[in-house]
Amino acid sequence: MSASMASDTASEFYREQHKKRLSWMPWLYFRLKPKHLSWAKPWQDDIQHALMQLETITLAERVFIAPEAALFAEQGRNITIGEESFVAANCFLHGPLTLGREVAINHGCSFDGGKAGIRIGDQTRIANQCKLYAFDHGMAYDSPIYQQPNTSKGIVIGCDAWIGAGVGVRDGVTIGDHAVVAMNAMVTQNVPDFAIVAGNPARVIGDRRDKPIGFREQATGLTP
Repeated sequence: MSASMASDTASEFYREQHKKRLSWMPWLYFRLKPKHLSWAKPWQDDIQHALMQLETITLAERVFIAPEAALFAEQGRNITIGEESFVAANCFLHGPLTLGREVAINHGCSFDGGKAGIRIGDQTRIANQCKLYAFDHGMAYDSPIYQQPNTSKGIVIGCDAWIGAGVGVRDGVTIGDHAVVAMNAMVTQNVPDFAIVAGNPARVIGDRRDKPIGFREQATGLTP
């Protein structure tokens, strides 16, 4: 093998590994330099074009969808994803689902919109392995669970919320703007704006407005 062929092969291996890295850490996509975007953007364009041809999915500009993610959106179960949002590897998303702009869905999340849907506000970050199910089964003892009628009230997560790894959210819950849900919490009741909640079932343990101003806010004069 010539030196140039070996170099081309090494470059291809690097590129495939970099694609895998982006799939599991998609925030890196938005930091790519032009020389990497020259191959990463066409790669993403192909993935997203195929999805929009096959499913009722609307994607804004500068979105990242990992090829290992599974998105399903039949007629009436649309998925809409806003600008600069991402969906990482091994996620399962079933509409109806609406993501605002700059929303992060990290690896291994499972969302099902039921009939009423899931709505997630701008700049909300959802860590890995979170589970949002916007439907529920009846539990009457006189027939099997799988034969029970379903209900669906929907799930709403506000803007600038932080949902920690392994969180579960049940149908009918609204999580307010700027709220924080601790790792492995089970959210069964509405969460107020700015609240910090933890536990199973989740309960309020704090308020973001009570947290000290961070380095960025001190440096710029911004307030939370």
